[in-house]
Formats: sequence, structure tokens, C-alpha cells
Amino acid sequence: MKRRNFIKNTTLASVGLSFFDISATNINLEENFISNRPPVNKRTFTSEAVEGLIIFIKNQIKDKELSWMFENCYPNTIDTTVDYEIIDGKPDTFIITGDIDAMWLRDSTAQVWPYLPLVKKDKKIKNLIKGLINRQAKCVIRDPYANSFYKDLSRVSAHNKDIPTPIAGVHEQKWEVDSLCYVIRLSYHYYKLTGDNSIFDETWIQSSKIIYDTFLTEQRKDGESPYTFIRNGTAMVDAPVFSGTGRPFKPNGMICSMFRPSDDATMYPFLIPSNIFAAISMKQLSEIYKSEKMDLVFAEKCLSMSIEVDKAIEKYAIKEHLDFGKIYSYEIDGFGNNLYMDDANVPSLMSLVYLDSKFKKNEVYLNTRKFLLSDNNPYFLKGKAAEGQASPHTGKDKIWPMGIILRAMTSESDKEIEKCLKMLINTHAGTGFMHEAFDKDNPRNYFRSWFAWANTLFGELIIKINDERPHLLKIKYS
Repeated sequence: MKRRNFIKNTTLASVGLSFFDISATNINLEENFISNRPPVNKRTFTSEAVEGLIIFIKNQIKDKELSWMFENCYPNTIDTTVDYEIIDGKPDTFIITGDIDAMWLRDSTAQVWPYLPLVKKDKKIKNLIKGLINRQAKCVIRDPYANSFYKDLSRVSAHNKDIPTPIAGVHEQKWEVDSLCYVIRLSYHYYKLTGDNSIFDETWIQSSKIIYDTFLTEQRKDGESPYTFIRNGTAMVDAPVFSGTGRPFKPNGMICSMFRPSDDATMYPFLIPSNIFAAISMKQLSEIYKSEKMDLVFAEKCLSMSIEVDKAIEKYAIKEHLDFGKIYSYEIDGFGNNLYMDDANVPSLMSLVYLDSKFKKNEVYLNTRKFLLSDNNPYFLKGKAAEGQASPHTGKDKIWPMGIILRAMTSESDKEIEKCLKMLINTHAGTGFMHEAFDKDNPRNYFRSWFAWANTLFGELIIKINDERPHLLKIKYS
């Protein structure tokens, strides 16, 4: 599908902000590294803060190809995917994932995440994110089991042959625990940065309580759930087995997820990274309700659920591996069956430090990370072009740039980060953008030329390196 051309939000008034020292900026790209960004009048949203940060960061990068990639990738979400307007007197932001004309709850949060630190510097960015919070709340109310939506609430789904058929306005109804976690993640961190409690209106409160109720239902303590999903097709990962209900499981306090963040069906219903994410999110939701004194009883319920899920993870998800000691399983069924792998996405086992810094020194996480980067992980691939995390979603031979990015973002080693940067530079196939996945031996064989989440995540990585290890940007990689 070709890119949608949304109405341009605004014109770019100027470049640069006072909080960036860009007085000495003099960026001269080589002829081969001409910006791949759309012209200003074709961009779907613009921000002085983003433009200022691009100039500042590019001025710190010695490698011209890496600098060019950053310039292309970091603003890709606002350049190409935003539909922003005022609805009923409030900001409303709809963000498509890229080459698919729909908004995922997960992707939309992740796509704006690298811009969140700019909310205090740029009112437009603040309204952009505030508008997304408003839109996500409406989406949750419409269907808490759906993972992706259309802006037009009367639009019939492209997946209208799924059983049950998605209601109007829903693109796809794949139940993924992380989708609702991302809604909380965005609201919580926006609130912590800005102190703006106006987002907690009646719609948001209703949606947050629906999230809790959905998680409570999907703990399936009585073994039951109203959710089923059947898709007619040949891709076995596109729907749960047993008529869309999934494999047998034994309730243990964790939340059942029928799909992974890759939109693939789970093998076992207790998806550990997503349950860890849910425990984090329910604790954050509890904190919001307590600090704003909105509903202290509900706050305690959220905290209680967080603790319950955490305890279940500690009891059932951590197992002794023959070679790596105690590690996290990727999925379990509650009967004692454990799946050892990872999927190149967020949440994933690799990304736990990205979600919560408390895992940085966690022995189980560190053991798990070693396992994930070993030949014992069936989805860690090594090829002529690169090595990295794969996904059943894209087959046996394709590495995800997102997996390489997350490896770098969770690393404490300069050498490992350097290695990841070199691989990312060597595998973008001359496009200057990240892709969903590329062949381990031939990067020019790739999926998705327009995948905004991967692009902005790459931008986030470069900013993180500049903040924490700026010397790594002084290296020439290409």
C-alpha cells in the first residue's frame, strides 16, 4: 500500500531551539547521502524541537552514513504517519504504522516514544502525544481485545472474514496483552514528565478500568474467556489452535495472551515478556490513581494484580537451563511446559531492561540475555550479512533490525554496541531506513520499506548513545 498523504499539519517556522548549542553547525553531506525525508510541505507533522535535535545529534556523528540514517529515521513517524486535529475541543492524534493504513496501540506509542523527552520544550509535541493518549482511550473503549484500529469508525475491516468479524473501526482483533500495556505506558510517562492531569478525563478513566477488567478476565482463573479468534488462511501463526481458543493451560495468576507483539499466535498462552510488562503497567496505573486521588480502592486492585502477576512469574517462568543457569522462559502453559526463545519485538526478553532499568543488574535477565545471543536460541541467526534476533513472523532466515537495535540499547559493552551499529549500517540496503526484517545473507532481500516504529527506534538508539556513550559517535563505521 502506498503512503497516505495526510493534510499537512503546519509549516516549519524555523530550525533549531535554544536548548541545543548549534551555533557551530556546518553539516555537509556527501553527494550519496542526500536526505530521504519528504519535502516540508509533504510532511504530516512538524516540530521545531525535533528539527533542532536532528541538527544537534548529526553534528555529533562522525560517520556520514550513520548521520544520514539518523536524519532519515528519527523523524519518520512525524514526517509520514501522523493525522492530527482537534476533536470536541481536545487534541486527537491518529498514527498509522507505516505501509499499513491502520493504527496499532503498541506501535503508535512506540513511534512517538523518542519524542516524549521534548514535551517540555515544544507545545506541538506535547499536544501530539496528548492527542494520541486521547485517541488510544477511545480505541480501548471500542474494543479492548483489538490490537489495531482505523480512524474512520464506520470503516469495515480488511480482515472482515475473521471469526468473529471485527466491529466497524477495528482493523484487527488479535488479543495481545502488550497492546493495553502500551496505553498505560504512554499516559504514565507523559504525566510524570509534564504533571498534566487533564488527560485523566472520563474517557481515560473508563478506558483504564476496562484495561484492568480485561486483564482480570484474561487471568482465566476459572479457565474461561469470551475471546476466540479464527482466521481462514494458510499461515499457521495467524490464529490460535483449537478453533481459536489456544492450547490447554493451567491458571497461575498470569494473564493469557493469544498473540505476541509480532502479531503471531502464541504457542503457550502465558507470554512472559508481556506479563512482566503487565505487572509494570498495573503498578504504574495504581500510582496514577493514588497520586491523583481518583479511586484509592481501584488503585489497590491494580497494585494487587501487579504483585500477583510478578509472583507468578517468579514461581513459574524462571527455570534452570543446562548451560546458562536460571533464565526466563518465553512462554509457558502452567503445566510445566516452557518455551525457550525470543521474538525480535518489544516486549521481548531482550527488551526487559528497555522497559524497566531494574533488570539491568538482574542475574536471571543477564543469564537470559546470554542465552538469547547464543546458538541455543533457535531464533538467533548468523549469516554473511549480520547476526541477530529473528522472529517466526518472518521465517527462518530473516533478522530484524529491531532486534539488533534492542541488543545495542540493552548492552553495557562498547564493543557490542559498535558491532550492532556496524551491522545496522551494513544492512539497510542503501535505503537509509530500517526494515522489518532482512535476509541474513542478503540485506537487499527485506520486508517492509516503510516501518515507522523501527525507524524511530533506531533514532532513539542514536540519541541514547549520544547521551551515555558519546565517544561511540566519533567512530567511523562505514
